[in-house]
Amino acid sequence: MNIQKSNLFLTSILFLYFLLLLSVANSLSISPNEANIYYNQHHHILWYLTHFSTAIFGENNIALRLPSIIFYILSIVLMYILTYNYFTKPQDRLISILIFMFLPGMNSAALLVDGSIIVVFGTLLYLYIYKLYQKECYLLLFIFLFVDNSFAILFLGLFFYSLRKKDNILLIVSLLLFGVSMQMYGFDMGGKPKGYFVDTFGIYASIFSPILFLYFFYVIYRISIKGKKDIFWYISFTSLGLSLLFSLRQQVYIGDFAPFVVIAVPMMVRVFLHSFRIRLKQFRNKHLLFAKIMLSVLLLNLIVVLFNKPLYLIIQNPKRHFAYKLHGIDYVAQQLKSKGINKVVSSNLILQKQLYFYGIKRGSHYYITRKKPLKYFKKISIKYYKKPIKKFYIVKI
Repeated sequence: MNIQKSNLFLTSILFLYFLLLLSVANSLSISPNEANIYYNQHHHILWYLTHFSTAIFGENNIALRLPSIIFYILSIVLMYILTYNYFTKPQDRLISILIFMFLPGMNSAALLVDGSIIVVFGTLLYLYIYKLYQKECYLLLFIFLFVDNSFAILFLGLFFYSLRKKDNILLIVSLLLFGVSMQMYGFDMGGKPKGYFVDTFGIYASIFSPILFLYFFYVIYRISIKGKKDIFWYISFTSLGLSLLFSLRQQVYIGDFAPFVVIAVPMMVRVFLHSFRIRLKQFRNKHLLFAKIMLSVLLLNLIVVLFNKPLYLIIQNPKRHFAYKLHGIDYVAQQLKSKGINKVVSSNLILQKQLYFYGIKRGSHYYITRKKPLKYFKKISIKYYKKPIKKFYIVKI
């Protein structure tokens, strides 16, 4: 496969996948966290991006998540450009970008109003400018300081990278930016002082898919022992190492660390392909089997992320579904409107905001609740595949 065919293939896949993401985004209601960002976090870049999108396309599920999907597509393009000289063969580069593209964590970030995908894009943009001009873009690093607290990990990774490069300017700037970021934001670590290492490891496994993460962990370790440590390695190793270290004592928010871990996919693919090709054909069977299993599990995880509603059929308690909070609120709003109810009041302020996004304003004639009252006017049941998921009760005041 030549470069032209590789570019055409990726362009076609990206376009079709963009349409698929729009379809999936339309099936997801605004979650409590997204409602909080949309209505309360006026200082965050996501607030401006989502309001800009909904101002143009209206307040709906697609418009809410369109900025995240666009940043996802741009991140794929940037990663593809970045790996131009990273592989010797165009098909290797294409394999790398497709794995990066189909990571469950990347797709989750694309379908949610969350800062993770912006951090991935910002990091790749910085690496692209660094590759293009062979020097640091300190202005961009300074801008990152006010975009998201997660960029503190990038600053720290660049600090360790500057030690190897013996770049005193980068050392001072990165350390200064890291200190200022810590002063401004700190890190979101909560819970009782106890070990969360296994939980953190499990979340990473869900972001990559289990087998892929285990191989990633091996690659990071192998390069740390013997191998060429590039800027990708320093950023990913710093993020992974800190998150696992902190998790030995405190609960960590993986969303702060994961964006810098997923960018190591090209490095991981290059190590695997090198190990595969230095062997004679008769000794490649184990590598081929491992690759097939790894890609099969990755594809299965991706399908579960994108088409997750059938999981309700096998989960006894619907609340244990990982996307439970993203389902049903838009349907509730539609049912209320079909009954001529355009205003309700609720003791649940988050629910009130979620309904407001779909045009149900605050009013004093009807009360909506999840708890079953002694007397109620209407009941709205949300069912998937005939299985009850949520129930809402409307009470006349």
